[in-house]
Amino acid sequence: MDTPLQLVPPILGALAAGGAIGFEREYRARPAGLRTHMLVALASALLMLGAVHQISWLQGASEAVLRIDPVRMAHGILTGVGFLCGGVIFQQGASVHGLTTAASLWITSALGTLFGVGLYELAIGGSILTLAVLSAARWLDRHMPQKNYAEITVRSRREAVIDAPELRRLMDDFGLKGARLNQRLVQDGAAFELAGPFSGRGDLPLETLAAALRDDPRVVAFEIAPRKD
Repeated sequence: MDTPLQLVPPILGALAAGGAIGFEREYRARPAGLRTHMLVALASALLMLGAVHQISWLQGASEAVLRIDPVRMAHGILTGVGFLCGGVIFQQGASVHGLTTAASLWITSALGTLFGVGLYELAIGGSILTLAVLSAARWLDRHMPQKNYAEITVRSRREAVIDAPELRRLMDDFGLKGARLNQRLVQDGAAFELAGPFSGRGDLPLETLAAALRDDPRVVAFEIAPRKD
């Protein structure tokens, strides 16, 4: 049976891994940050330590009824953390946010579990790889060629309407392409609305587009919601 001092390394290792990943998420101003990741890692490690050392807290129980099965505890931990991860995923318009933070919480729990069962090489290696993936993904987002999207809605006065072909020509001037447009009359028929997804390469000139729409006297309202596909 381990002494209390032998339980310290897995707990400290889990806290360090959760703190490192949480700091990266906190620095990026994500929904779950330092404290959340540290607590997830700590809880996973403590529960696994309890599962591994059942004999120490079931003293006096018959060996016939003892069933040490850490795998069942690990399954329960990761399933429970899955519900926590769902709390950081939210939809804003056509965009879904929080998936990376949810994944970081889930792997933080897995790392805490590995520290709890004493698989230090795998846990430390996983922590380093996790931080590398989060950092590399940020670098790739900035440097690799990519296609970006924006949901654009334009309302024009009915007596001076901007129709679908004209809107597509306007968007084409800004390097934006769109295949599908929703059309409807709004404001009791006083305005005509066009809305749909537009895409372009690299950074989209959305500020310039917004300035052009503001200066167009036919436009009574517009909305530009950038997103990634």
